[in-house]
Amino acid sequence: MNLKGLGVAMVTPFNEDGSVDFSAIPRIVENIITGRADYLVLMGTTAEAACLSSIEKEAIIQEVVHVNQGKLPLVIGIGGNNTAKVVEEIQNADLSPFQAILSVAPYYNKPSQEGIYQHYAKIAKASSLPIIVYNVPSRTGVSIEVDTFVRLAEDYDKIIAIKEASGEMSQAEQIIKNSPAHVQVISGDDTLTLPMLLAGAVGTISVLGNALPVPLMRIFHYVAEGELNKAYELHYELMDLISLLFEEGNPTGIKALMEALSLCKKTVRLPLVSASEALCQKIEKSLAHTI
Repeated sequence: MNLKGLGVAMVTPFNEDGSVDFSAIPRIVENIITGRADYLVLMGTTAEAACLSSIEKEAIIQEVVHVNQGKLPLVIGIGGNNTAKVVEEIQNADLSPFQAILSVAPYYNKPSQEGIYQHYAKIAKASSLPIIVYNVPSRTGVSIEVDTFVRLAEDYDKIIAIKEASGEMSQAEQIIKNSPAHVQVISGDDTLTLPMLLAGAVGTISVLGNALPVPLMRIFHYVAEGELNKAYELHYELMDLISLLFEEGNPTGIKALMEALSLCKKTVRLPLVSASEALCQKIEKSLAHTI
């Protein structure tokens, strides 16, 4: 799969009673499609996948596939800290609508680098689809070191990319420098999209893209055209809003922004709580200066 450009880590919309708001899914998907994003990522962190039942996941996937109508490639998040369970889920899932799997590093257990290697080795052997490794140590408690990822990419052709969200540009640069030629490095942090593109990353998997895909696509256009001053101007214009999206956690902030844009309600599921009124006001103020 070509992961170049803008991928969007799609939220799961909820009604105020906490049930899945299926009526909002078409609005969200169409906003992403019309914003000319390059692919959709389902059932990731931003989707609150950990708080969805298997029945809800299946119904959401079916609705997104129906609305998407094959317009955008789809990536499915399948990961966890029980290797055998992840492998079983991959083997039993209907993966026909998807082009790749995004699999987060095993969290909470805090495995060694060898444990991380063996975890992804099992996944690569079990999967019929390409694998995007997801490194997000702020959530998992463990970072996938450069040597570990490079070893995985060299040993398993199924491992085609890494979503790098450590927040460390030096780590991203080392991965870009040392990985096999087929590997695609993707920014997992909206604030680092432009710096990572200029360092050699192919694109980003974005949270902001749920609400505002158009300005992000403009950044990609400016980079492609060599108009770096314009790219940086837009990058800095978006920085304050992006920071607010994560002030009370993700997807709390992005859902508050999406409510301001009438895309979905700001409701999240416990243990997350919806954005405070103070944050909503700050997001609305920042939005007014952004678009």
